[in-house]
Amino acid sequence: MEETPPLHPAEDGATVGLFWVSADAVYMGAPATAPAPNMVLRTAGPRVTGPHPREWTWSDLAGLEITEVPTRSAPQRWATHAASFVAAALDAWVPSSPTEMTVSVIAPDGTYRTPVYSSVSVAYSPREVALSRRLLSDFTQGTATPAVMTEWWEQTRPTKILRSREREAVLELWLTRA
Repeated sequence: MEETPPLHPAEDGATVGLFWVSADAVYMGAPATAPAPNMVLRTAGPRVTGPHPREWTWSDLAGLEITEVPTRSAPQRWATHAASFVAAALDAWVPSSPTEMTVSVIAPDGTYRTPVYSSVSVAYSPREVALSRRLLSDFTQGTATPAVMTEWWEQTRPTKILRSREREAVLELWLTRA
């Protein structure tokens, strides 16, 4: 069963793990409309846009963590999706706002927190979250860079919404290229 589409059409970018990858940028979660903050993952380091902009280099960071991630097993995601489908068919479904997650940037001068929005409307798989967190750890340890994500986008440009297993496979590919 296909998951509910992310906030943006696949032609504009793709959800892979906790990231939104497009031709323009790599985001933590879904890109938000200004003035809401966004966290952009650049080769040099993460940058927060919005009302309180900040930026760091990867070497400046002791860590980058994301919490409040909506996580469910495949059966739970399918059940939620099926319930949404039935509610829509009965004209009782009202789309909800995307789930807000929190990114914590751990830097020498303290911890900076910013909200970001989930780019999947149901939930991520536990494996997808674990792989995404490993990739973030590789960024802060200097063993990987978000360039692997933009290179994948330039080479692949998926035209459909990736299923969780496909997203997990892409994350594994990125981790092996680190």
